[in-house]
Amino acid sequence: MGAVDQVVLRGRDRELTVLRRALGEARDGRGGGLVVLGEPGSGRTALLAAARAEAAGFGVREARGVAAERHLAHCGLLQLLPELTDLPAEPLALGRAVHAALTAAAPLLCLVDDADLLDPESRDALAFAARRLSGASVLVVFTAGTPLDGVPAVWLEPLGAEDSAQVLADHGVPEPVPDLLDLASGNPLALTELAAEGRIPPHSRLRRAVRERLAALDRGAREIALMAALDDWLDVDTLVRATERSGVDLRALEEARAAGFVRLDGDHVLTAGPLLQALIREEAPLADRRATHTLLLSVLDPDRHRLRCTWHRAALAGGADPRLAGELLESASEFWLAGRPRRARALLRQARPLARGTSVRGVADLLQGSLEMREGMPAVASQTLLVAANQLAGSQRDHALTALMLAGEASCLAGDYVRYHAIADRAQQLRRPDDSPRTRLILDHFAGMSDAFRGRHDRAAAPLRRVVGLGGVLDEPVAKIWASQAAYTLGDAARAHELAVGAVTSAGSRGTTAVVPWALVYVAVSELLLDRHSAALSSALEGLRMARAIGQPNSAVDHLTILALEASLRGDRETAQARLDAAGHEVATRGLGRPGALSTWASACVDLAEDRPEDALDRFRLMAAGTGRVHPGIRAMATPHFVEAAARCGQTVKAAKALAPYEDWARSTGSDVRMALSHRCRALLGDPDADEHFETAIELHRASQTALELAKTELFYAHRLRRNRKARAARELLRDALKIFQRYDAPRWAERTTAELRAAGESVPGCARPADLTPQQLQIARLVAEGATNREIAAQLVISHRTVDHHLRNIFARLGIRSRVELAARFR
Repeated sequence: MGAVDQVVLRGRDRELTVLRRALGEARDGRGGGLVVLGEPGSGRTALLAAARAEAAGFGVREARGVAAERHLAHCGLLQLLPELTDLPAEPLALGRAVHAALTAAAPLLCLVDDADLLDPESRDALAFAARRLSGASVLVVFTAGTPLDGVPAVWLEPLGAEDSAQVLADHGVPEPVPDLLDLASGNPLALTELAAEGRIPPHSRLRRAVRERLAALDRGAREIALMAALDDWLDVDTLVRATERSGVDLRALEEARAAGFVRLDGDHVLTAGPLLQALIREEAPLADRRATHTLLLSVLDPDRHRLRCTWHRAALAGGADPRLAGELLESASEFWLAGRPRRARALLRQARPLARGTSVRGVADLLQGSLEMREGMPAVASQTLLVAANQLAGSQRDHALTALMLAGEASCLAGDYVRYHAIADRAQQLRRPDDSPRTRLILDHFAGMSDAFRGRHDRAAAPLRRVVGLGGVLDEPVAKIWASQAAYTLGDAARAHELAVGAVTSAGSRGTTAVVPWALVYVAVSELLLDRHSAALSSALEGLRMARAIGQPNSAVDHLTILALEASLRGDRETAQARLDAAGHEVATRGLGRPGALSTWASACVDLAEDRPEDALDRFRLMAAGTGRVHPGIRAMATPHFVEAAARCGQTVKAAKALAPYEDWARSTGSDVRMALSHRCRALLGDPDADEHFETAIELHRASQTALELAKTELFYAHRLRRNRKARAARELLRDALKIFQRYDAPRWAERTTAELRAAGESVPGCARPADLTPQQLQIARLVAEGATNREIAAQLVISHRTVDHHLRNIFARLGIRSRVELAARFR
């Protein structure tokens, strides 16, 4: 099998399993037929090669449909069964003759590629025979774009985003390119060709396949396919009027649909995929494309179909047209905010050749940078947004400041804080006495966060508090997100949560879906700071689902790493690792410094839960070593865990040095949560007043209702008390800590607490578990009740299949039930 075949089989385990099963049944005398369905380049031919490689002991015969021979009866059969020289004309007799010839050659594997392009007589006769091979050692495997009646089929799904990016990387494109990924639409062959040339070349196998299929259509069907390819919004009413004007018989629509070029979705006529759409456009002569644009423009209502008319006028424009470009960019921005980035990019591509003047180009770059930040390379996004800010500074100051703010966010995402500080300093130069509230929010956010990242927390507090106040006044989702980040930095988790939820609500009412995954990041992290693990789990899973649904892989990685941190704080290594593995490729290839730092922190937390402080300390050293995953905010938040690791490794000097700025931060914000952790750290360092620090930390944990951190502090304090021969006091703390760890489904922490209890002289024969379910078990139980399989649950919650099995056993035991049916009944 060649290198290309290996590429197109990436991610085809399910289809290969189906094929191997069919071959195994044929070996046992239970043959039949199988249709491998998919578009050209999806791996159909490679799957036939895989079948040939697996067919030890079989005779192998092959045939391939050719468009030029489609009208010649029996051409396909003569390729496959050349011994049949006297073929009957009557269909039933022909089918029986083919069946007899196939069974006579058993054991036999027949490979029929591009069955769509076979002459109808050959295709129908082979399908007839394949339906009647259940008692023979014969398997007929077809590839096609449409099913064959009565023959089992397996559909080759497009490759997912991660596999697609890996194919590009394997062929020399290390950085994900959203436009290429979109155009390829998961087609392996398209990915390999785009990686080589940046476009589908004229000599491409894909182009040739589409060319042949188009040539096989009548003129009317070709025209309808071109209309759908040139108008993304083509509706049936417009199509009817266009065909009437052009003299095309509307019945040609069915021919175009049956050939796989178009599909009907309600009252809309759509091309059967972005890749096919691009190829139809490429194959159509320029004169035909212009004539179709003109035709559609002539039957559209300028008022009802404003955007579509602009789209067609832009396609017909002969040069720069700032007005048309502006209309397209306005619509592109609306689509982006509505969570439809593919449509936004299409409009942006159409607008760029028409843009003239720095202002219009600046708006285009602002949109390009916004798209790139969520789905491409943040470092590239930051540079694009800075270019946009330069172009907009003279004429559209508000847009310029927005570009700078987003450039700063992109730099944070990339982990480039040198650039962030430079952008923040540049933004301050634009300050004016009469600035609007939104502008003041942006400038104060830059000032406060820049000081916070530099460790100047006393200076950061005032501007960040102003940001929080403005965020409560401004009814704009993005402003509330920035205000939530400021509140989180100030340690006011409750206010950060309120503002982030407000951003989600505001975005929903405005239809700006694109910002919801971003807002849910701050919903989830504020819930984690408040120790509301169940809520954080739900928020991050919803953010992950939405980010994937609307094509924001960078936001998806944010949520995956938050989910990993949630699991790691409970000491659940397997779940944390599954989520980190799911994020790892994107973190590396996209240069995501912030999620990379979060991943390091999460891994260190698991090491601490498993009593491996040396490993945790090594990870923190990596975070501090300038590896591209440095994030001053995350490094500051991770300080309590660094201090814990360093103290347990006897490196108290380093731990004390790291703790000092954290204590300044905690005092400047007045956050009970962070003050509790600060006191715990001071106690772990062996301070002479360690007991007092532990007791103060416990009081602050209780005041802030952060139960999981309370339990950890109780465990650490109990260990000290036991070693100081105060076993009774230690046991009281440990009993409380054990209950909390069990409630939070933190088994490693529960095991350590149990061991400490035994060391303190208490017999613990078995850990009594509470009757209620843990947050993760509750999530799994609800999904089971909805009918999800274990593998579907594992995929949705980003955990392993084995973890789902483990939790289900515990759920059944806790609830006293024996089956999924009983579990579903409990949740009705």
